[in-house]
Amino acid sequence: MKINAWSIVAFIIIFCIIVVSHEFGHMIIAKANGIRVIEFSVGIGPKLFKFKWGETIYALRLLPFGGYCMFDSEDALYDKEEDARLKEEENPLEPVTGVKEGNFKSAPVMARIATILAGPVFNIILGYFLALIVVGFCGSYSTQIGMVSDGSPAMEAGIMPGDTIKKVNGERISTFMELQLLTFTEPSGEWEIEIDRNGEKVLVSVTPGYSEGRYLIGVGPSERIKCNNLKIFKYSWFEVKYWLKATFKSLRMLVMGKLTKDDLSGPVGMTNVISDTIEETKAYGLGTVLINMVNIALLLSVNLGIMNLLPIPGLDGGRLLFLIFEAIFKKPVPEKFETVVVLAGFGLLVILSIFVMINDITRWIG
Repeated sequence: MKINAWSIVAFIIIFCIIVVSHEFGHMIIAKANGIRVIEFSVGIGPKLFKFKWGETIYALRLLPFGGYCMFDSEDALYDKEEDARLKEEENPLEPVTGVKEGNFKSAPVMARIATILAGPVFNIILGYFLALIVVGFCGSYSTQIGMVSDGSPAMEAGIMPGDTIKKVNGERISTFMELQLLTFTEPSGEWEIEIDRNGEKVLVSVTPGYSEGRYLIGVGPSERIKCNNLKIFKYSWFEVKYWLKATFKSLRMLVMGKLTKDDLSGPVGMTNVISDTIEETKAYGLGTVLINMVNIALLLSVNLGIMNLLPIPGLDGGRLLFLIFEAIFKKPVPEKFETVVVLAGFGLLVILSIFVMINDITRWIG
């Protein structure tokens, strides 16, 4: 499928919403803790335009591949003599006279942890608000079974229409989408399934059948639940929980070697997905297309939030790792060591990004 102008516009809009949410989280918590934010930027590369509001410059940059909040931490906090004196003090984390007010490095360590953590958390919060839109318009499916295929593993195990699946192998599931996720991510072998049957707890063992890369038990959902009341809040959280699980399980499969390079996607790959989605849904009207775009934004926002928490230098998770060390041992990681590790991590991320982009382009051309 060819990438068209509409898919590129849709990707840029989705990207901007997600990045603004992420960086807004960093900024709002930083300001709440007295940390000065020098620049709030969406995109990287040359500035397209900028304006200053208060003490912060807000900028839109050319390349839609990221964004950042620049905190006031560029200047040294103190000279070498002051640095030597602080190292002799019992608690170097306490603010001292001479440290520049509003500097990120001079803020209490817990304030810095909250500031860094806020970006990914705001992505999850954005995901929840997007889920409210998706669930409000589309509803959701519970884990109640509406259909059992003849001769299927579920029928052989005694599962019946009307049963409600509560747990699979000890993992609680809340929607039929989570059950479908397990067909891709759960290992082969016998599944222990906990069922609610007319208020009675029933345990059954099912050995799924393997078909086209999935382990299927042969069940279908009951009727879609209309979430036009307070149910919308519960099922919107279930929607976010599904994407959280999908992200964690995908990372686990990647580490275990169950995913290949073709399962990774960057901006080009996501633009291609958006293009395919627009083509496949435009016959059903603009409303259907927009809901699918919101659903993609939900997926990407939750995914970005979790990926940024990975303990990799150059990501928020890497910065959190250094700050947690500082909080535990009451002293910061040596600045030179942190700089070297962050630069190395950032270099690896750039290499990975280039690899993923080349892989996306190769698949797109192919």
